[in-house]
Amino acid sequence: MAENTILSLESSDPSAVYYPVSDVKMVRGEGIYLFDADGRKYIDCASATFNLSLGYSHPKVINAIKEQADQLIHVTSSFQTDAINKLSKRLVELSPERITKAHLKVSGGSVANEGAIKMAQRATGKRDIISLFRSHLGQTMMTANLSGNAFRRANSALAIPGGLQVPDPYCYRCFYGQDPSSCNFMCVQRLDDFLEYASSGNVAAIMVEPISGNGGNIVPPAGYFQRLREFCDRNNIKLILDEIQTGIGRTGYMFAAEYFDVEPDAITVAKGLGGSGAQVAGILASDELGGLPSHEHSFTYGANVLSAVAALTTLDVISDPLFLENVRATGSYILFRLEEMKKKYSIIGDVRGVGLMIGIEINDADGKPDSKLTNWLADKAMEYGLVIRTSRYGFGNVLKIRPPLILTMEEAEMICEGFESLIREVSKV
Repeated sequence: MAENTILSLESSDPSAVYYPVSDVKMVRGEGIYLFDADGRKYIDCASATFNLSLGYSHPKVINAIKEQADQLIHVTSSFQTDAINKLSKRLVELSPERITKAHLKVSGGSVANEGAIKMAQRATGKRDIISLFRSHLGQTMMTANLSGNAFRRANSALAIPGGLQVPDPYCYRCFYGQDPSSCNFMCVQRLDDFLEYASSGNVAAIMVEPISGNGGNIVPPAGYFQRLREFCDRNNIKLILDEIQTGIGRTGYMFAAEYFDVEPDAITVAKGLGGSGAQVAGILASDELGGLPSHEHSFTYGANVLSAVAALTTLDVISDPLFLENVRATGSYILFRLEEMKKKYSIIGDVRGVGLMIGIEINDADGKPDSKLTNWLADKAMEYGLVIRTSRYGFGNVLKIRPPLILTMEEAEMICEGFESLIREVSKV
């Protein structure tokens, strides 16, 4: 049976697949590695869609799923289950102090973000949401409409809900032309002007990715979130951290909120929470954001029992201090090597990141963003055994290095060697 299944997969074709796909067919994954149908091996520097925090087929996650599958895969979330009770409690324990509840009746990051927005609107009685330039936030109609990219809002209905996009803390290409050493956080100071002149005067929340995921791996300077927290408190605006990519150990801390030393009103999680690909998401909320009726935000495959045990196992692995220390160590090594490359290769304009959430900005000869070269490099990287994703759906100029968190120092070295070989080749052209 297994042999026949494999043969049928090998002879399959993508003609019925709705969306465009690569000519490369992947057939197996193990740890940080992917294997294609021709037997080639790649280090997945994108962790699939930045969601395989423990890589492909992590044995502890797989075993937990197998054991649970024999008992109960799914049940309506109206009932209690040990898995959901335990996962909710564990997430709250690992979160910043202000977080007291976990809403797990969501099935992905987009609907987690949308639910957090609904909570903030209900709690404040206000409507508008502030988001940052280049932010992603999600694929639902609401979250796409709040995106920080014009091309993502182009086809969104104009009626839903009021959104206000403001400059992000992009120090390398500061919107205000300032230097971070002397700007006194102008990107936060000017928010009062945006409230006064660009909003409806009815702002419920600001939703921020602590480090922009799709938007170019932009890392805010130290002190940014403290100023943002003060701004929110002064204006009765809720601070929501979209930690769908930064959360669950990606920065070398369980949450980026810990790294940036900020207490948000809500945190959204998904992606890496599933460890090796289980579909699980959640909204972690403060008491003030409680009370959203179940019928207003509850999804069929939310609170899935099978996914919850995968998430619990993932949290057990990642919360180990030695595990997180290794994330920080391997990430620091890659950043160090990239900084050394930056000195040698002019196409590397900036290198930035925390833990294993790393971005490399690619420039042309005039120092301007070069998205065409960035996309070419990502495609060419596969010849060097690396799977690398680019920013802003290919419209951006940042290459993203985000391998599974199980990365060893030896594997970090392999990534750096492969990447420098790639950059060396193009720099000779």
